[in-house]
Amino acid sequence: MTQSPEAPLDLFVIGGGINGIGIANDAAGRGLRVGLCEQGDLAGATSSASSKLIHGGLRYLEHREFRLVRQALREREVLLAKAPHIIWPLRFLLPYRTHLRPAWMIRTGLFLYDHLGRRKRLPGSRGVRIDASLGLRPDITRGFEYSDCWVDDARLVVLNALQAREHGAEVLVRTRCVGAREVQGLWELELEDLRGGARLRRHARALVNAAGPWVEQVLRQRLGRAARHRIRLIQGSHLVVPRLNADERAYILQNQDGRIVFVLPWEAHFSLVGTTERRYAGDPARVTASDEEVDYLLAVVNAHFRRQLARPDVLWSFSGVRPLCDSESLAPSAMTRDYTLDLNTAGAPLLSVFGGKITTYRRLAEAALARLAPHLPPMAPAWTETTPLPGGDIGSPAGFTAHLLATYPWLGEARARRFTRAYGSLCLEFLEGARGESDLGEAFGAGLSAREVDYLIDREWAGCLDDILWRRTKLGIHLDESARRPLADYLTTRLTPPPVGAT
Repeated sequence: MTQSPEAPLDLFVIGGGINGIGIANDAAGRGLRVGLCEQGDLAGATSSASSKLIHGGLRYLEHREFRLVRQALREREVLLAKAPHIIWPLRFLLPYRTHLRPAWMIRTGLFLYDHLGRRKRLPGSRGVRIDASLGLRPDITRGFEYSDCWVDDARLVVLNALQAREHGAEVLVRTRCVGAREVQGLWELELEDLRGGARLRRHARALVNAAGPWVEQVLRQRLGRAARHRIRLIQGSHLVVPRLNADERAYILQNQDGRIVFVLPWEAHFSLVGTTERRYAGDPARVTASDEEVDYLLAVVNAHFRRQLARPDVLWSFSGVRPLCDSESLAPSAMTRDYTLDLNTAGAPLLSVFGGKITTYRRLAEAALARLAPHLPPMAPAWTETTPLPGGDIGSPAGFTAHLLATYPWLGEARARRFTRAYGSLCLEFLEGARGESDLGEAFGAGLSAREVDYLIDREWAGCLDDILWRRTKLGIHLDESARRPLADYLTTRLTPPPVGAT
């Protein structure tokens, strides 16, 4: 078993979703010695299965969660400035249905939404007239428009991990914590590398359990501690269908049951429809969209759009499990998306993270370190609010895309735009020295090349086909099974260790 470095870490984090990575990044940037393990891929579970939104949560106002909405709206401005490559403004159209929420309620909610946070970059809400060009049913003639932001959720996690590593953090993927115990006032963690079975040991002054849907399981089975808060697992599913609207707006659709469904522009030619909310009792790693959820989402879309969708129109679906603090509410949609931090100091400090939403991950990390500060060495001040994420130093996305096309005209506009939206200035690492298409190596389709794949493996922890096609990029929707085979073969060769004694 490999021993840990002689000096213990200040902080070790279990869980490579947005909350765990956010805490590790913030701590490493303050000068702490930090380690993190993730049993799968970064953002491999809940954090890549969101609705891809940085938003205040308009519907949370109905449940009087004004503090959460205010904080999320303020974070929306912060994150838009930190990561203009992976986060960008999106206008939402809310079709008005007279038999659902009254107009005065919607107007009041939008007024609060416009003014609860510090809105500097985004336009406010307004009433709109709806004509036939939008593709909605002819009885829908009025609506409301407001602003929020789109995010590439999985890349948000990866960029935080890159920044944490730049600050000296050790980020171990496909590495499971198999047990931890207190030894002379420190946490002693036993880790297993799931790729080869090697065992590692790390020591840390404090431990963070940010295992998401597995937070209670880690507490009981790995750490031997009782959970002082209970979570309820809520399944959310999304569908990808052919593009429903010609413009770049998103839609927020009201349903008879009081819930809402988003229809979001996705990958130029598609729409992302979601989400559902229902209790889940199975293994979070095996969650899939049920027939009931697919029918539910299609019914909501068909109640609003002239074009009627059926199951064959569903090109792809994905599901995630959100670990929400159990508020004993009968309705999953009414359960709070706010987070709870539970600090147990009966022995070596242990902080467990319950709940939370992707928009407020940075504030959650600051709050976690504030709780842990008395048990850690002196830290540098908070820093993440004004520091761009890696690749975010691009000015405007349009300007950077133009720069790429001027420098590498053979990329083509679609690929230059994709590189801007996925990597920002990070793409210059794998484009350096390239003078033409042939310099990028084998082409796998949809603009994906061997040089980009090598970068994702060497720099961004990609270790399998899904990591590359669905989390680091979204190119899986553009490549059928036969087109993926050459990439799978390349990955097999690229990731297979050389024989012992080979030079």
